[in-house]
Amino acid sequence: MRKKNYLNNIFVLTSEFDYHLPPELVAQKPLARRDASRMMVVLRREEKLIHARFRDFPDYLNAGDILVLNDTKVIPARLWGKKEDKDIEFLFLKKREKGLWEVLCRPARRLKAGERILFLGGVESEVIAAEGEGRRILRFSPKDVSGLLKKTGYAPLPPYIKRQKQDQSLRNFDLRRYQTVYARKGGAVAAPTAGLHFTPKILENIRKKAVTVCSVTLEVGLATFQPVRAERVEDHRMLEERYIIGQGIARKINAAKSAGQKVFAVGTTVVRTLESAFKDGKVPGGIGSTSLFIYPGFTFQVVDRLLTNFHLPRSTLLMLVSAFAGRELILRAYEEAVRQRYRFYSYGDCMLIV
Repeated sequence: MRKKNYLNNIFVLTSEFDYHLPPELVAQKPLARRDASRMMVVLRREEKLIHARFRDFPDYLNAGDILVLNDTKVIPARLWGKKEDKDIEFLFLKKREKGLWEVLCRPARRLKAGERILFLGGVESEVIAAEGEGRRILRFSPKDVSGLLKKTGYAPLPPYIKRQKQDQSLRNFDLRRYQTVYARKGGAVAAPTAGLHFTPKILENIRKKAVTVCSVTLEVGLATFQPVRAERVEDHRMLEERYIIGQGIARKINAAKSAGQKVFAVGTTVVRTLESAFKDGKVPGGIGSTSLFIYPGFTFQVVDRLLTNFHLPRSTLLMLVSAFAGRELILRAYEEAVRQRYRFYSYGDCMLIV
């Protein structure tokens, strides 16, 4: 028997956010045109689904509304190094104190503290700590690691997008397309994928409607794609991610809310940023960090509309959109998307929830 909790009187089970997806619907490459993606529109009040194209997105905004983007920039965080003659794949998560980097590595069992790794260009590092689940701390010499990544790194594509190891033929393609056209501030190891559909022309058309377009920054890290292993959703704990909300942006968001205009969030990272920052009836500007986990039962204070991609089963992202639109409606929308052969995940189609 399911027991009560403080949010909605029953425990929320991870298994309730599962669905079947044929493997061929996982998009392996983006469409030739960013704005050619399909867009399912989910009308919450009417519990109705509409099939559209992303180029129709501006039609759903009105003068005075505010569109909030995540302008984080994805770094070329995937790199291969050698331990003796064995290749090991690394995902550079974040820089710590001088010379230290937190990484994910595969296969992790081969790397123990004290062992050394050689990267291209003669850059060498030492494993100084193992932190579980494939995470390691590497110490580098004074060489510029950011320069090494920029010169030889690959886009940190999720594992469901299949690429041959160190495939140079698609390296530049993925570095360009696994990035929003408005990316500005480096530090993310995954793209805010709802933003991949935008083009400069679409943004221009939105601004012409007297819609305010502004940006916050959330450095997408391990928390965003961290798997939920707990049986009960409540037992999952999110890792922290850093965000920045400019003072001017905060004023614009608060003014829109006060005027009764709609706040459109482009992606779940924007939702988590705005809802995490909300305090005393408004969104303050500043730098902060969030480990906010949004799942059904959550009360949204800032975001009125959400543009998002289709997410993995049992993921925190699917739980967030289920909190926003209702689990039953979202799972019905996903079933319809499968039936209509939508393209799923990072390089796939999108969903607008209004």
